[in-house]
Amino acid sequence: MKANAAQIGSAIDRAGNGGDIRLFLLHGPDEAGAMDYAERLGRAMGQAERVDLDGPTLKSQPGRLADEAASMSLFGDKRWVRVTGMGEESAEAIQLLLDAPTAGNPVVAIAPGAKATGKLVKAAIAASNAMALACYPPEGQNAARLAAGIAREHGLRLIGDTAMAMFDAAGGDRAVLTREIEKLALYLDAAPDRPRDADADALAAIGANFDEAEMATAIEATIDGRPADLGRELAALAGANMEIPMLRALARRLVTLAEMRGEVDAGASPDTVVERHRVFWKEKSGTLKALRKWDTSQLAAALERVRRAERGVMAGGGTVGSVGAAHDLLTIARAAARL
Repeated sequence: MKANAAQIGSAIDRAGNGGDIRLFLLHGPDEAGAMDYAERLGRAMGQAERVDLDGPTLKSQPGRLADEAASMSLFGDKRWVRVTGMGEESAEAIQLLLDAPTAGNPVVAIAPGAKATGKLVKAAIAASNAMALACYPPEGQNAARLAAGIAREHGLRLIGDTAMAMFDAAGGDRAVLTREIEKLALYLDAAPDRPRDADADALAAIGANFDEAEMATAIEATIDGRPADLGRELAALAGANMEIPMLRALARRLVTLAEMRGEVDAGASPDTVVERHRVFWKEKSGTLKALRKWDTSQLAAALERVRRAERGVMAGGGTVGSVGAAHDLLTIARAAARL
C-alpha cells in the first residue's frame, strides 16, 4: 500500500511485536530520511539481529531476500533485514518476498533510484503486506518542524530560527541533526521530563554551527586536485560531523559544473557560461579552471563516487563512515590532479 509518514512510522513501531507488514519500501532522493526510518525499525526490534543486503546481491540472488525474511537466527532470536542501494533490478526479489508463504522477519528497503512508476514501487503499493513511502528532503517549514520535533523528543524547545539553523547546519541529514540535538540537550541538561529552551547562544556554546568556509575550502581542494590541502582541511574538520553536509555540497558543485560543462561542449565559451550562470566573483577563477580541467564523463564519475560515499557514511556511521568519506574525497582529488 502507499503510505504517508505517519502510517509507515506507526507500522514500523509495531514491527517488534509482530505485524502483517513484510516490506517497508522507502524510495525517493532523501536517503538520509530513509535511513532514519530503517534505524527506527532497528529500535523497534530491540536486540534483534540485523541482516544487511544490497541491490546487486539481490539482482544475482533474487530468492535471498525471501529466504532471509523467513529464516530463524541461530539461537531463535528476532531478526530483521535492511536492504540498501536497491533499484529496479530487485523487482523479482521483492515479488518473491511478497508472494512467499511465510516471512516472519520484517524487511526495510532503501531504494533512492527507484521510480514511482517502476515495477518495484508498483509491487509494494499493490501488496497488502507492504508499505511504500516516497522520501523527499524536507524544506522550509517542514524542515523546521522536523528539527523541532526531534528536539522535543530530547526535551528541547528550539527558540526563534534555531530549528532552521540546525537543519541547515546538518545539511538536511537527519542523523547528523539528531546527534547535534543530543549534544545540545546534554549541554543544557534537557530531557522530556525537564524541558529547556535552546537559542542561538546555546548553539554557539557547543559549536553546533558548522564552519562553512572550511567546508568550501575542502570542496575546492577536491575539485582543483590538491590532495595535500584537502587532507589538512579534513583533519581540521575531524569530529565535527561534516561528512554528509560536505558530500552533499560537493555533489551540488559537481552537478552545477556538469551543467556548465554541457553548455561548453555545445559550443559556448567557458567565460560566457560563467557569466550566464552568474557565478560569484570570488568563485569565477576556480570555476573557469574546473571547466577547462574536467569533462562531462569525469564529472559524472566523480558525482557517482560522492553519492556512493554518502551511502557508505549513512550505512557505516561513526569512524568507519568518516574514514570511508575521507578516502573517497582524497581519491577524487588525486584523480583531479592528474587531469
